[in-house]
Amino acid sequence: MASDADWVIEEVAAALSDPDTSLRVVHAGSDVRGAVGAQTPDLVILDLQIGNMGGMATCIDLRLEESGGRLPHVPVLMLLDRQADLFLARRSDAEGWLVKPLDAFRLKMAAMKLLAGETMYEEPEPPAPEPAATDAAEDAGEQSGEPEGDDSEVA
Repeated sequence: MASDADWVIEEVAAALSDPDTSLRVVHAGSDVRGAVGAQTPDLVILDLQIGNMGGMATCIDLRLEESGGRLPHVPVLMLLDRQADLFLARRSDAEGWLVKPLDAFRLKMAAMKLLAGETMYEEPEPPAPEPAATDAAEDAGEQSGEPEGDDSEVA
């Protein structure tokens, strides 16, 4: 995991805590490549906002190293700060992302899916459709005795 925010690290550690899971943490995005090269993890979790090299740049770096044959493929889960970050996440080639605030259930579910070879893309809910115009407004105009047609005023 890469984050320079202790609260994010603590939240992820608590959510993924179990006897079969170990969490290695680096505090700089630029350290991820070396950590993955030294001991390939089953999953990389990247905070989008990391001081010297953000999560998106780190994910792209991992993918470039993978395409060059220098690192194996490792699934990546990005932790986004806001819905607007989806634009960046879609271009990162990560297998999944979650939008903060985080919770243990979503973190555990995302980790399980990515470890199973699946993806998990948390997208915003589509906006609710506009209510259809009803004929009630037209009926009200007819019942009021107003003439239909030209709405221009005559002086």
